[in-house]
Amino acid sequence: MEVILSKDIHKLGKAGQVVKVKDGFARNFLFPKGDAYLATPENLKRIEQIQKKEKAQYEEEKKKAEILADKLNKVSCTVTVEVNDLEKLYGSVTEGEIVKAIEAEGFTVDKKDIVLEKNIDQLGIFEVGVKLHPEVTAKIRLWVTKK
Repeated sequence: MEVILSKDIHKLGKAGQVVKVKDGFARNFLFPKGDAYLATPENLKRIEQIQKKEKAQYEEEKKKAEILADKLNKVSCTVTVEVNDLEKLYGSVTEGEIVKAIEAEGFTVDKKDIVLEKNIDQLGIFEVGVKLHPEVTAKIRLWVTKK
């Protein structure tokens, strides 16, 4: 039996793909869960329309992320930290501190979206990535200064 997958299924296929499965597997597992539809011309058209809408929405989100990335690329944030006599940090700068510094500039980002290549454990200027979209990452300048 040929079915159209409505979502990604491990070792079977991706959403929108037409795959051949055994009748019992389709009737007892895929159809009741809503994971697949019977491969008819009407269902193929419906899946095509859904995919077009999702692609348009994805592109719109990407454009919005690119606009925000252009703004964030111009941002320079400052984090003040405690240091010892040798100007070594007591620990390192965390994602939470970076998010607070970005919010002080008027932007809202999630802590999970901060991309650090290495720990920031010294004073100086650093480039920090902010993942806004799977294909769009902004770079901000982060100044780490002592109190």
